[in-house]
Amino acid sequence: MANRFSTTGRPRSEALYQEALKHIVGGVNSPSRSFKAVGGGAPVFMKRGQGAYFWDEDGNRYIDYLAAYGPIILGHAHPRVTAAICRAAENGTLYGTPTELEIEFARMIKAAIPSLDKVRFVNSGTEAVMTTIRVARAYTGRNKIIKFAGCYHGHSDLVLVAAGSGPSTLGIPDSAGIPISIANEVITVPYNSVEALEAALERWGDEIAAVMVEPIVGNFGMVMPKPGFLEALCAAARRNGSLVIYDEVITAFRFHYGAAQTFDGLEAQSLGCIGEQVIKSPTSPGCMGEQVMKSPASLGDTGEQVSSTSLGCTGEQATKPPAGFAAIEPDLTALGKIIGGGLPIGAYGGRKEIMEQVAPLGPAYQAGTMAGNPASISAGIACLQALQEPGLYDRLDRLAAGLEAGLADAAREHGIALTINRIRGSLSTHFCAHPVSNYEEAQDTDGEQFARFFRLMLDQGVCLAPSKYEAWFLTSAHTDEDISATVEAAERAFAAMALPL
Repeated sequence: MANRFSTTGRPRSEALYQEALKHIVGGVNSPSRSFKAVGGGAPVFMKRGQGAYFWDEDGNRYIDYLAAYGPIILGHAHPRVTAAICRAAENGTLYGTPTELEIEFARMIKAAIPSLDKVRFVNSGTEAVMTTIRVARAYTGRNKIIKFAGCYHGHSDLVLVAAGSGPSTLGIPDSAGIPISIANEVITVPYNSVEALEAALERWGDEIAAVMVEPIVGNFGMVMPKPGFLEALCAAARRNGSLVIYDEVITAFRFHYGAAQTFDGLEAQSLGCIGEQVIKSPTSPGCMGEQVMKSPASLGDTGEQVSSTSLGCTGEQATKPPAGFAAIEPDLTALGKIIGGGLPIGAYGGRKEIMEQVAPLGPAYQAGTMAGNPASISAGIACLQALQEPGLYDRLDRLAAGLEAGLADAAREHGIALTINRIRGSLSTHFCAHPVSNYEEAQDTDGEQFARFFRLMLDQGVCLAPSKYEAWFLTSAHTDEDISATVEAAERAFAAMALPL
């Protein structure tokens, strides 16, 4: 690659980090930005972004696969989005009143996700998830929720239990400051285990307000539900009188124009593994103060590459649900990330009779000074309009397939055990020789190998998230040349990793 440098080539980032430590907790405003999980030291301080690249304070350019942890699907400074933000700012950044733009955006989201009869905008994915739980409790009159080990649903108290990429990256199974009384309202079961879910519902029965799930997991790598899992989950929850909540903060508008719940066939595109295949029967990673049900059956997989039916789309708005949608349709859905076009936003929605529990119509209170602000709404409208470009998602799929194949070949050539999970334009790299279909299997991967790979790639101008659990996100701004350059960097990284230390 043209831009090759060592960590000593970022003195400005190092100086800024030392200054940040004096004023900002840990020197960062989100722990996921820390380099603690990849050996520590100064994170890279970025100065600007354009398209598929950003530049740090020392002038080094990077190919960006972080994409701000998912929202930047169009690349940095997309002209349509930036123009919409500027127009909104010129008319005033905040009113504290309703606007016509909110109606337009709500209509767009409802058209793309048919399970949403009504929506409400908030300021983040965390707020969206937090409020769906409150609404589910209000509607059912029950208190407990079931979630899946390793699935991260934001940093509100009730869901910060066995919470995946954030706490797990730092080796913290739970957050301090969460009372046991709150943690006891959360039942955690292994992802992809129908047996464990049914056992939890049998044990706690009419105490369960809702089952919350990422329909496609994004916070311990990109992990697909096994065939029939979501159908069985929805059926079991409804037999129990519990609601189903989909956390689509990452997945909505990431894989096609719509949500994961509206895929016509929710099957894995690629679950490639390199190296000896190991089939394991997982147990749940217990966390202090939570109630854990273990899976009585193996969740193992053959690890063979799986080809699925096409998940392609033309980019046009989804106007009707795909075949089989009713079997996996949630009662409530939480949204975020992409729908803000790079600005802070969240949204939640669902069935009319459930959403009418929300104030001012019902007793479940939720409010926000910044909710529905013109800048975020304008950016979101522009982003969704741009995502309707014909062929956009198919192109992301093609680029990611090339990246996956190149990484797999390079790892195999140098004897590096690597498992790649890819879904459309997103993928995750696990340094292990076994498939990854749940949290335990994601934990059982080589963090030191990932840290070394991360540093070697960074020093060649390829920026990944500093965590073995996080995904690579492609954007519409990436090119074939970017993919080739990334694969070449990975070849050099794997060659270095194969040498004796």
